[in-house]
Amino acid sequence: MDQLIGFVLGNFTLTFLVIGLICSLIVLAIQPKPLKSPVVNEAFFSYFLLFSIGVSFIYNFVMHVFFADMAAAFIGWKNSPFQYEVGFASLGFGIVGLLAFRQKLGFRTAAVLGPTCFLWGAAGGHVYQMVTAHNFAPGNAGIMFWSDVFLPIIGLLLLFNQYRYETRAGGSLSATQ
Repeated sequence: MDQLIGFVLGNFTLTFLVIGLICSLIVLAIQPKPLKSPVVNEAFFSYFLLFSIGVSFIYNFVMHVFFADMAAAFIGWKNSPFQYEVGFASLGFGIVGLLAFRQKLGFRTAAVLGPTCFLWGAAGGHVYQMVTAHNFAPGNAGIMFWSDVFLPIIGLLLLFNQYRYETRAGGSLSATQ
C-alpha cells in the first residue's frame, strides 16, 4: 500500500489526469444521448483544466514551497531558492486552471498556454539534465518528464477543438452544452 500511495503522489500529473478523465466520463454518462462532439470536448477539456492544470499545479506549489527538500531530492537536485520560485509560479498556473474550469475560450487559452511554456521548458531542462548530469531521478525522468511533454499537447488539442466548435457555432459554447 505504501508503494501505491508513493506512486500516486510521486506521479501526481498522471494521477490528476486520470481523475479528470474519470470525472469527464461520469459527466458524459449522465448527459442526454446521443452525445455531440462539442459536448464531449467540453467534458474532457473542463476536467483537464480543473485537475491537470488547476489541482496539479496547486499540488506542485505545495510540494515545492512546503516540502522543498523532498521535491528537490525527487528531481535529483539540491534544494535552492529556485524551489520557491517554481512553487509560486505553479500557484499562479493552478489558480488560473481552477478559474478556467467553466470559462470561455480566451480565459482557457491563457490557462493552457502559460503551463505549456512552463512544462515544455521544464522538459527541455530535464533532457539537458539527463544528457549532461545523467540525472534519471524519478522527478527528472520517467512519468514526470513525459507528462511535461504530453500534457501540453493534450491541452492544446482540447483548446483547438473548443476553438473549432465555437467558430462553427458562431459563438461561445456554454459549459453544459
